[in-house]
Amino acid sequence: MLPTVTLQAGPFTLRPFSVRDSASICEASHDPLIPLITTVPSPCDEAAALAFIERQHERLRTETGWSLAIAEGNGPALGQVGLWPQTQGRASVGYWVLAHARGQGLAAQALRAISHFGLSLPELSRLELYVEPWNEASWRTAEKVGYRREGLLRQYQNVGPERKDMFIYSLLPGELP
Repeated sequence: MLPTVTLQAGPFTLRPFSVRDSASICEASHDPLIPLITTVPSPCDEAAALAFIERQHERLRTETGWSLAIAEGNGPALGQVGLWPQTQGRASVGYWVLAHARGQGLAAQALRAISHFGLSLPELSRLELYVEPWNEASWRTAEKVGYRREGLLRQYQNVGPERKDMFIYSLLPGELP
């Protein structure tokens, strides 16, 4: 089992999801993009939100990664950030932020904190992040944190019913500003 972690990201806390986050999960389910690229259920009700939260906890038990709520103080989740170890010393990272919380630097602070955590693990030597080319806010966030764009992966991933191109970004030890 992976250890439970709580990280500070400026004024935000990255913590395990809890029952108090169920309304935030349902709010995320109404976003036109979040359910397409995550496991956020859509449609969403209380039971579906609680099942999502349980799946995030299950990731620790099955050692598939860390999925953390991004919150201000003890408040409900404003988003999610995750770190998922792969093979050969690599891990992928990802994040989403509720529409009303965007534009405040939340994603960059959360990404920086999870990246510091990931690169502090002795078994990891490379973090990877995948972003659709049209998603300028997301790739600018990655670049602000120090991730470097390595290229375009054509038709790399299913997003909803379609195969989509993705920019691949990486971060290596010593590259975090």
